[in-house]
Amino acid sequence: METRRYMFKFYYIGTKNFHGSQRQLDLLTIEDCLLKALKKRNYISDIAASGFEVASRTDRFVSARGATFSFIIKKKLFLMEINSTLPKQIGIWAWAEVPIDFLSRYNAILRHYKYIVPKSLSALQKNFNINFKIMQNACKELEGTHDFVNFSKREKNEKKTIRDMKSVNITIKDDYIVFDFKSRAFLRQQVRRMVKKILELGMGEITREEFTELFNPKKMISFQPAEPQGLILWDIKFNEKIKFIIDLKSKKRMDKYFKEQEINFGLKHRLFRTLQQDNFG
Repeated sequence: METRRYMFKFYYIGTKNFHGSQRQLDLLTIEDCLLKALKKRNYISDIAASGFEVASRTDRFVSARGATFSFIIKKKLFLMEINSTLPKQIGIWAWAEVPIDFLSRYNAILRHYKYIVPKSLSALQKNFNINFKIMQNACKELEGTHDFVNFSKREKNEKKTIRDMKSVNITIKDDYIVFDFKSRAFLRQQVRRMVKKILELGMGEITREEFTELFNPKKMISFQPAEPQGLILWDIKFNEKIKFIIDLKSKKRMDKYFKEQEINFGLKHRLFRTLQQDNFG
């Protein structure tokens, strides 16, 4: 069979079992699970020779719906053959043939992250007078080209901290605040740190002037990012020549798992709401 490179869309749920997406020594990660499945089904024998690479890396507890990876393949492709050896928290659901020298990390033209604030809006409003308008204005201020060094985890090897934010939006859906961030590339923890400061501004914990100061790279401002559990790598876009084909059985597997988890966690939510009631007898 002719040697070809394929790129895949896959999802994963950032549970405590996985120590992020990137391979780490002696720790279980999303990449480890993918490579183990690919080796078991004889799609990969040597990792280096396969050219395996992932387009984006995420921290522990972060999830994804449209993450991508690619590798060189020499056998006929069956996605469900790979999915059958993956845990339910991980699944490949679409594929596209790409040039042999294609690198999904560097050829991506847009990355889209969603962040769902873990506490409902009604719960937040019990303790804070949320100023949604000022949060919307802050989102617009983040758009465009800026030095985001104060909105990122400072790393020694990160020399270029200027990024172009295509769009930043905030909405309320089913009583939860949802952010959408779109850019070609992000710095480490950038999304979670932007969320943190927008929320603090909306809750009156910082002033507009303090928020604006974060854009000044000459000032070193340190703070903890928002919780990772609410972050989702939603999608990664490529040029129009890349045509993904959805594998229907694999998509059905993904949707079934998501629905099962929604039902399970919905029951837990209702259970604890009921336990708070005082109507005994």
